[in-house]
Amino acid sequence: MLAKFRALRTEHAAVAAAGRDPFGVAFDAVLSATEAVLGGRRILLLGTNNYLGLTFNQDCIDSAVAATEAQGTGTTGSRIANGTYGGHAALERRLAQFLGRRSAMVFTTGYQANLGALAALAGRGDHLLLDADSHASIYDGARLGGAQVTRFRHNDPDDLRRRLRLLSNQPGEKLIVAEGIYSMLGDTAPLREMAEVKREAGAWLLVDEAHSLGVLGKHGRGLAEAEGVEEDVDFVVGTFSKSLGAIGGFCASNLDGFDALRLSARAYMFTASLPPSIVASVIQAIEVMEQNPRLRDDLRRNGQQLHAGLAAAGFALGAMPSPIVSLPMPDRQTAVLFWNTLLAEGIYTNLALGPATPGGKPLLRMSVSAALTPAQIDMAIAAIARTGQELGLIGATLAAAE
Repeated sequence: MLAKFRALRTEHAAVAAAGRDPFGVAFDAVLSATEAVLGGRRILLLGTNNYLGLTFNQDCIDSAVAATEAQGTGTTGSRIANGTYGGHAALERRLAQFLGRRSAMVFTTGYQANLGALAALAGRGDHLLLDADSHASIYDGARLGGAQVTRFRHNDPDDLRRRLRLLSNQPGEKLIVAEGIYSMLGDTAPLREMAEVKREAGAWLLVDEAHSLGVLGKHGRGLAEAEGVEEDVDFVVGTFSKSLGAIGGFCASNLDGFDALRLSARAYMFTASLPPSIVASVIQAIEVMEQNPRLRDDLRRNGQQLHAGLAAAGFALGAMPSPIVSLPMPDRQTAVLFWNTLLAEGIYTNLALGPATPGGKPLLRMSVSAALTPAQIDMAIAAIARTGQELGLIGATLAAAE
């Protein structure tokens, strides 16, 4: 039964043999939103997606503790089986209010939000048009629904327009899917142009704001708000596990009949619902996010500092400044060595290997947090620059990876 994984195990063993196992790092303790202990040493966390640093926000912690003491540790079942807690409904109302949408439904993870929404919205006879660099959860949701999948070139509205024209005479709904910020390179979708294509074709548009919620837009609603096209976005999907510092996911919309998804999205219907502690901490995190817009300013400043510092050190960076900064690596061996060297220097980053990366090319991925100090970012830049010099990558990183 497991023999089919022999090649995968061999590949994993080769990566782990070069130093630490990047898929098995276990922190001794997590001290804050920016530091942990690994092997008895303090480590700077530069790969957490903890964009606003809210995992240690005291108000969020207090809300989670109070909810646990009042309602217990979990719900032990799905909402259709065990019932909806008052907190679930309150979170959906609060989320809809924040997003400026009429309705919202909450899933147990962000992955399940894409799985449930896409599989329910686009079935056999329908068409899903996916950006080629879409997240795995988007592709998996597409498979579950059985719709015909058409991929368009990454961030290419003209290619999207061409493919929609080819489908114009075919029956079925057409649903375009894009992401606010793409998780590997940190680039954003050209959403204004895509919204124009959507209107021309009479299609629908779903935007996954997982990495852009709390990050982009005047109020932190994501890329659609930042680009002024919220009215063109029919469905917003996202997660609580990044800017909001917890776990869970959501889908929100202004469309009539949206609640039908509660009766058709299997990832919602047949999964245990979020525990009271998570519900309470997320509601509080939305409050904190709304009341402290400076967190987005701090996050933007930190992203720009990291991006500018690495560029000044001689690295060729592909994406615009954002909370995600990635260094393309020339090959897997170099990527693994770079990651291990940085960990030895006290810097935890993400080792991103194909096929999860664009084009299957290895990356060293970093994500900043509003909680990082300028001094911590300077320390990280210095360590990354030293490692790049030792490996002979500075000034040639991007060219070697192309």
